[in-house]
Amino acid sequence: AAARQLQLPQPQIVVTQYAGQAREAARQYAASGTPVALYACGGDGTLNELVQGAAGSANVAVGCVPCGSGNDYVRNFGAAGQAPFLDFAAQLQAQPCRVDLLQTSLGIGIDICAAGLDAQVAYGIPKFRRLPGCGGTAAYTLSILQAMLSRFGHKLRVAIDGKEYTGTYMMTAICNGGYQAAPYAAMDDGLLDIVLVKPISHIQVAGILAKYKAGRHMQDADTIVPEFRSFMTFYRARSVEMQVLDNRPIIATIDGECAPVMELKAEVLPSALNVLLPRPACGSAVIRGLHECPMQAKAK
Repeated sequence: AAARQLQLPQPQIVVTQYAGQAREAARQYAASGTPVALYACGGDGTLNELVQGAAGSANVAVGCVPCGSGNDYVRNFGAAGQAPFLDFAAQLQAQPCRVDLLQTSLGIGIDICAAGLDAQVAYGIPKFRRLPGCGGTAAYTLSILQAMLSRFGHKLRVAIDGKEYTGTYMMTAICNGGYQAAPYAAMDDGLLDIVLVKPISHIQVAGILAKYKAGRHMQDADTIVPEFRSFMTFYRARSVEMQVLDNRPIIATIDGECAPVMELKAEVLPSALNVLLPRPACGSAVIRGLHECPMQAKAK
């Protein structure tokens, strides 16, 4: 209906039948050279497949209609949350803006690569969802409780743009976006925002995680708030390498896809993807070059 009102061709709807199908389709469109807009109608996993398939392409633009179990990507674009991305008329009028991507040893992503406690919580959620009557919130709560009862921290060697740091860390976050871990991250600055967190007491964890997930650990774009500085550090760089030194695999995640690893590498891929943003989302600072975005030019 929205397409007819805007006098646009009727969009083609494809229902994927297996994991990886969206990635394959995006690669085929990229290879064709034909300009096309692809919308991931699902969660972060569906979006990640399109991102992987379209990475580096000049002719494919990727949008997101958030209707999955996890929709962290759209939270990067302001307090309005999912609402602008569920406005189909606004989506169909969106024009592409160029953003960076994350190239990691776990694959390509657009938002955040994390390791440690936060990733461990995400890794445990599917197990608890399989329990009868255990929905998303309950599964998340149970996974947090399990993580809090486990041994905190891993001894890591972390190299940030080649400069090495060795220590015991509870969490690491490597962010291209990342509305919670790196609330000031820009997706088009050619840099990654990196947060390292040393172990804290079990009693402190719940309060710290709550503030961390609200982005309240950052005082400004470059500074950790004073109360967190004893255990949290912030860096901005182009590449990160991490090695586990204590022989215990650490759980890592790229845009919600989790795996145990002994090492992790990540680097920024500058201007590697066209993304489609509905006009109401263009006010976000997460893409600093939006003044050049055709959507804003239309709005003026």
